[in-house]
Amino acid sequence: MTMRIGFLFNHDQIHQVAHSLPIAMALAQGGFAGEIIVATTNDRMAAEVQRLAGAFLGTSIQHVALELAPRSKRWSGILGKVIPASKLLVYRDNIAFFQSLDILVVSEKTSLLLKSHYGLHDLVMVHTRHGAGDRAIGFDKSSADFDHVLCSGDKIRRRLIEEAKVDPNAISIVGYPKFDALIGQPVRERGATERPIIMYNPHPAPHLSSWYKHGRAVLDHFRKDDGRKLIFAPHIMLFERPYVLTIDKLSLDRAGTISNHYLRGDNIHIDLGSKASTDMSYTMASDLYLGDASSQIYEFLYRPRPCIFLNSHGVKWEGDLNYTHWQAGEVISHPSELGAALDRAEELHANRYLPIQQQIFADSFDLDARASSQRAADVIAMLADRKRTGIKRPAGEVTA
Repeated sequence: MTMRIGFLFNHDQIHQVAHSLPIAMALAQGGFAGEIIVATTNDRMAAEVQRLAGAFLGTSIQHVALELAPRSKRWSGILGKVIPASKLLVYRDNIAFFQSLDILVVSEKTSLLLKSHYGLHDLVMVHTRHGAGDRAIGFDKSSADFDHVLCSGDKIRRRLIEEAKVDPNAISIVGYPKFDALIGQPVRERGATERPIIMYNPHPAPHLSSWYKHGRAVLDHFRKDDGRKLIFAPHIMLFERPYVLTIDKLSLDRAGTISNHYLRGDNIHIDLGSKASTDMSYTMASDLYLGDASSQIYEFLYRPRPCIFLNSHGVKWEGDLNYTHWQAGEVISHPSELGAALDRAEELHANRYLPIQQQIFADSFDLDARASSQRAADVIAMLADRKRTGIKRPAGEVTA
């Protein structure tokens, strides 16, 4: 019996690709005997898969471009400015493809419609997650609907068990495949006369983000004070649609536009969604992280450095697991506090926050000498073998 494993990339933007495509590549590199199929749902995703997978595509990995039916395209055109309509409709329109698979590997949760609405209960669905952040939505009950979950470290596993009620035997700790790209890369060292680089990385969700209330004031601060460089690289979905809608806590707002006067100096770089916003280019190049709720903070902490968090909503965050990352630096409530916070950030980092950063990073990521993508591929190969032989998961077994 030849096993067919699909890796689905179904999103408006490319930021989830690096979380699971390396697993498909590791599976192929390891000589997996079955079929490996990467499925994309738009040209943007297909181009990113081609860029990262290169020669694997068309050889050891097949590529399938999933399409919407004409009627679905019309609905997507009407609703797409507010909700990800195409992302939801693609399952129904390509149900035959999903029925052909034995295992489907995904980094998001809308794919659970295949089980809940389309009856594909025999399809083994593996969730890779995308990021190691602290938001409660990452640990909601839908996580337990997957057959297996791959996670980055103890923190994620612990919360999946306690909050999402995921069976411990259905979780494997595999590290963070996205970090594989950093292995062997040189570390940037700031020159003695070089201005420090600040990365401002606000979240898109209106109820979490600092952008809607304070973002332009942050840009104004750096426009008036050019002693530091600013990379404004928000979450790639902040400016993707005219409106930002969130469902975990129903909220709707407009990100608006960016005035050209922020581009007139030489110290502000604005990137609203290039590949550099997703491949850790900015998190690795910056000297300080300024943000709110984005999980990119944990990618930044791959190499500990100063952090500042902007609490624009007056959140009572101390002791809240959803804001664990705010322990990594000073928390301010208004951009008027930013100048002083920047001035003391390096000293506070050295004297207070460095060991905290190291601790929360170690709790979030279980990294060892093996590539994380290979660890994940080994788990998926094991699941495929169980599916092929009809062996059920032994009671009490923990895969980690």
